[in-house]
Amino acid sequence: QKTRDITGGLPRVAELFEARSPKDKGTLAEQTGTISFGKETKGKVRLQITDLDGKVWEVLVPKEKNILVHEGQVVNKGESIVDGPADPQDILRLLGMEELARYIVDEVQDVYRLQGVKINDKHIEVIVRQMLRRVVVENPGDSTYIAGEQVERSEILDTNDALRAADKISATFSNLLLGITKASLSTDSFISAASFQETTRVLTEAAIMGKRDELRGLKE
Repeated sequence: QKTRDITGGLPRVAELFEARSPKDKGTLAEQTGTISFGKETKGKVRLQITDLDGKVWEVLVPKEKNILVHEGQVVNKGESIVDGPADPQDILRLLGMEELARYIVDEVQDVYRLQGVKINDKHIEVIVRQMLRRVVVENPGDSTYIAGEQVERSEILDTNDALRAADKISATFSNLLLGITKASLSTDSFISAASFQETTRVLTEAAIMGKRDELRGLKE
């Protein structure tokens, strides 16, 4: 009975670890401000948030959705305003890495906790860390990166340390959340990627590009 019940909850775990946008997802506040409701459109409610500078952000919400806020209510950036599971990408963008990591750990634990199964948080945190280990370069500064390029977080942090030490402009970047499948295939180690899946493609690309693997990770 317990095994069957846990198996029933595993699609939710897979959804979280693959960083998929949940079906019928909720809405998070894009900014801190005061709630108001504008003119309704066909079957949709116009929900607006006005910040202290008068900047207005609005979203159209289907009438069948459960709105969690009321006129005049003050909400914080990232707060849930429309009922439904949060999109991990929205949490990362609005609240940052720590909040996202906490959310994924809590959601995965909920699936197992309901069946009385105990898992130490650190096992989930190791997976989340791998999902967040790559970033997108926004402004390369004086580095050799290209805007829009995906690189390892540890690599760009080391590069920025070296640039600052040389009194040069460091690169800026934004956080990136990858599902575990993409994260495994996007590693800089072609040996690690080839051991996961798409082996022929990974090895062929590595050969064409003349890649070199330093064999530094666990799987190499």
